[in-house]
Amino acid sequence: MAIDVTMPQMGESVVEGTITKWLVKEGDVVTEDQALVEISTDKVDTEIPSPGAGRIAKIVAEEGQTLPVGATLAVIEPAGADASAKLKIVTPKAVPKPEPAPVQAKPAPLTPPSPTPTPQPTPSPQPMQSASAGVHEVESEPGGPRRFSPVVLKIAAEEGIDLSRVPGTGIGGRVSKRDLQRYLDALRKGGTPAAPQAQTNGAAQSSARPATSAAPTPQAPAQSGPGFKPPVYQPLEGDIVEPFTRRRKLIAEHMVYSKTHSPHVGTVAEVDVTNAMRLREKHKDEFARREGFNLTFLPLAAAATVRALKEFPRMNASVVGDSVVIRREINLGIAMDTDEGLLVPVIKAAQTMSLVGIARAIETLRRKVAEKKITADDLAGGSFTLSNPGREGNLYGFAIINQPQVGILRMGEVKKRPVVVEVDGADALAIRTMMYLALSYDHRVVDGVLGNSFLYCTARILEEADFEL
Repeated sequence: MAIDVTMPQMGESVVEGTITKWLVKEGDVVTEDQALVEISTDKVDTEIPSPGAGRIAKIVAEEGQTLPVGATLAVIEPAGADASAKLKIVTPKAVPKPEPAPVQAKPAPLTPPSPTPTPQPTPSPQPMQSASAGVHEVESEPGGPRRFSPVVLKIAAEEGIDLSRVPGTGIGGRVSKRDLQRYLDALRKGGTPAAPQAQTNGAAQSSARPATSAAPTPQAPAQSGPGFKPPVYQPLEGDIVEPFTRRRKLIAEHMVYSKTHSPHVGTVAEVDVTNAMRLREKHKDEFARREGFNLTFLPLAAAATVRALKEFPRMNASVVGDSVVIRREINLGIAMDTDEGLLVPVIKAAQTMSLVGIARAIETLRRKVAEKKITADDLAGGSFTLSNPGREGNLYGFAIINQPQVGILRMGEVKKRPVVVEVDGADALAIRTMMYLALSYDHRVVDGVLGNSFLYCTARILEEADFEL
């Protein structure tokens, strides 16, 4: 009986995966648990093992194809089965991607508006549907709209290309798929693409005709948002063109979504962590012998964050539609840097752990990230995030909220400096170990009093350093 290789469920929030590379080909004999194919999801990249031994009778899914969980990827003919047996293969359909809705282009003002509004980055303008099927028109330089086929528009959108700068060889200067591919090849080789050719349909001449003596049209108001077109930089010789990886694209989409949907508010606290650093220094050697890894400051900050979340459970929440869900469990995400971009593995049920338990969980996740063994489940389910960008000039900064959470805490550099302290009722200067903690919170859910109270509580717990090691 044939064995289907299907897209597995690789985490509670993962609904699809993309075939990045097949490690076998049709006709290959494979063993059970042998790696067959590399899969990329919005959480993690992984290899899919063979569910049984036999021969690869059919590869159904192609590299680059995005398929839902449960879709058939390949069919294995078990060892000893009749090789001539006909197998019924059902080709899965890729998850459709929504097409951008067409919008009507607005006429530009006759004269530049004054004063010039401050440009705000926005998505590129959407194409305007033409009267002829399968062809679109977009705004261009003076000379009338240029016409593009849907496949050209799709490739340009995926690659971030301004089609007004692509020279077209078709009728009326139309850009073909071959023109666009030639332009992309020139960019990737570090060369300077040729400038766009003038259109030959006579539109340029008509645009150059002097204005009539009719009454002037009222000036349109200054437009921001969709009316702004950011300039497109053309790489020069010596520039390095580095296309976004899939993970970097997903990070970018997440960050833009978070900033446009959550009204971010930031607040900063100055924290005296002298006692916490003394505690770490006192126990670090014994801790390393006992646990097999070094005790850093990060677990102390994480333990303080968890305690504060217990005191202010509304900070441990998620936005779901028009509701806020206050989470029962504290699943603390720890932002970790990798060569391919940021990952945020999650310590599940952190409210049940001691400082030592949190330190062990962080070390386990760190090793899995370093060895590229992190799973989608390790990255799912976070309810609050702690970020530690490291040393070397990191005074403080405001991180972007990890959706659908409502807050993220960012650690600054731990550094000694002189501060004013009270000694026997009198002010005195002392050298203390200080750090800034910066909280970003979602103002839809968290008001200023709650955000400040949570941050103050976290700072006081760290300053007291009442932890068991």
